[in-house]
Amino acid sequence: MKDLESELIGSARLPTRYGEFTAHAFQGVDSRTEHLALSMGDISGENVLVRLHSECLTGDVFGSCRCDCGEQLDLAMQKIAEEGRGILLYLRGHEGRGIGLSNKIRAYALQDGGLDTVDANLALGQAIDARTYAFAADMLRQWGVKSVRLMSNNPIKIRALEDAGLAVTEQMRHIVPANAENEKYLATKRSRMGHLLD
Repeated sequence: MKDLESELIGSARLPTRYGEFTAHAFQGVDSRTEHLALSMGDISGENVLVRLHSECLTGDVFGSCRCDCGEQLDLAMQKIAEEGRGILLYLRGHEGRGIGLSNKIRAYALQDGGLDTVDANLALGQAIDARTYAFAADMLRQWGVKSVRLMSNNPIKIRALEDAGLAVTEQMRHIVPANAENEKYLATKRSRMGHLLD
């Protein structure tokens, strides 16, 4: 059996405005990074509704209009609650597509000067997208998840799960309305990063 990428530390009930979830704290075996998963219902088996959500302090906590992250997080929790079954993996260490909070703020300043999100990262000597998902697939396998219906516009997430041996039976586009602040950001994700956006 493959060595574990992440270790379950503990679980507890988490009542939210969308309903009651169970919160599961994981820690990376090598990185020691802590991740959080929210589950609802029987999550083992086939065709589990899943969202891999990358940490975004500015969007998830402060309601930034520069991205669509906070709204995507809310939408994922809503969809899981409506179905009564599913998993949201909140993936820490993914801030700014893996470049970190400080570099993300520096990239924002470059974007205010006219660069798009891809060129801003490159100008800082950072990767366009430095995220990895091996530990996410490992977390799902530990629950006995065999296949998923993935709420994501990002084809990289699908390939990462499939490369890790998890079947993606459906890619569910996860789109929230654009606003004046994030229109260019979303257009860049579509045209330069291959995200499935209108």
